[in-house]
Amino acid sequence: MDADTRYVMLISSLPFHGPLFGAHHTPLSRLRLEQRLRVLELDDARTLRQLTEILDFIHHSMDLTDAELVHRTRTLEAELTSDLLRDLLRFRMEMRTLLAAARRRRRGETGPPQEPGWGYGRWVGTIERNWHEPGFRLERVFPWVTEAERLLRTNDSLGLERLKLAVTWAYLDRMSEGHWFDFEAVVIYVLRWDLIARWLNQDADAALARSDDLVDAGLGTHAEVFHA
Repeated sequence: MDADTRYVMLISSLPFHGPLFGAHHTPLSRLRLEQRLRVLELDDARTLRQLTEILDFIHHSMDLTDAELVHRTRTLEAELTSDLLRDLLRFRMEMRTLLAAARRRRRGETGPPQEPGWGYGRWVGTIERNWHEPGFRLERVFPWVTEAERLLRTNDSLGLERLKLAVTWAYLDRMSEGHWFDFEAVVIYVLRWDLIARWLNQDADAALARSDDLVDAGLGTHAEVFHA
């Protein structure tokens, strides 16, 4: 069986992902997804693994420096033969760089980082030159940056997570046009699966926090007994 036929069968076997924020569970379990991905060509499986490892920011080791991540990104970018996958990698990493700069500034850093390799992409210089400007003067390139700044200012971490996921989901929707039964379609499906799983975890954590707040409010001063 050739790769084209194999990927048509793979994509056809994957359940529809549905909406990002309306999902109550992932389209299929992680185990089932991994089982179906075993039909990938060896080189494609390696590429998918490298790509998802770089983009899985939440589970990066605390020992991984920004410079090391940027180096890994550039190495993978040079190896990718797909324009779509290179664009996808650049989009996610440039988004990460912009948000990292916004967080640093919000923490009170008065100027851009001095260490080399702190950020990735075409806009690092623009961010550094416009450190004190709202949105780093990148509002036209990243229309969502103004809302991200507001959410950071109000410490709305769940709202910021929702914004990041929505922006990425919309980008994947645009990138999926014309890619229905190829390797790029497989990558987009996996990244969408990851976004749904990430939101479900965030939503569950938020619900638990709200529940704790309600319990504390009901217990009043007695709450400290249960949190000792």
